[in-house]
Amino acid sequence: MSTSPSRPRTRRQKAVTPGTDEKRERILKVAERLFAAQGYANTTMAQIVRELEVSKPFVYYYFHNKQEIFETLSWRPAVACFTTMDFAPDDPRPAHVKVTEGLERLIRATITHYPAAFFAYREPQVYRPEYLAAQKKLANHFYERLCSLLEQGRREGSFDFTETRITAQAACSLPGFLYNWYRPDGRLDPDAMVRELSKLAWRVIGLRDTGAG
Repeated sequence: MSTSPSRPRTRRQKAVTPGTDEKRERILKVAERLFAAQGYANTTMAQIVRELEVSKPFVYYYFHNKQEIFETLSWRPAVACFTTMDFAPDDPRPAHVKVTEGLERLIRATITHYPAAFFAYREPQVYRPEYLAAQKKLANHFYERLCSLLEQGRREGSFDFTETRITAQAACSLPGFLYNWYRPDGRLDPDAMVRELSKLAWRVIGLRDTGAG
């Protein structure tokens, strides 16, 4: 899945070409900046059009409305984050390696997709039921994979925890709460932030001395 769940198209769209992709991305970049600075309600299509220095039909050719832009921006980080526990079926590595790698990937994806990764935390009321259902499906998939790997790792003696689901949610709350305080120009650069938060997440899951991290 790479695009957000959306209403059926009722008008012809431009064929996807490098040129149309570039224009679409330009719209998304400007809108992301405005949403992050002003919030959804205070950002209008007119403002997006003005920032782009284009006509309204230019934007409406690519997106039906402001909500579709917001959901498109939000869906990318949702997919990036909630697929970080997906590993090939024939991946022979032990569970603790997959979990630690997956949590690090989750944290990195959250930071990489700043600020759009935080829109769902800041303004959950904006999304359509269809979007929320798709996002929930992704999240359930992620937690099923994570909990399964956690229990496997515990059986193998790599993790020390009691409640699987609580442990999984606690570890993932670290990147989740970044929206409250993370700033890309902060004291730690993104790579350093990923390393620090990953170590904290590994402590939450009770990672034993297996050499990870």
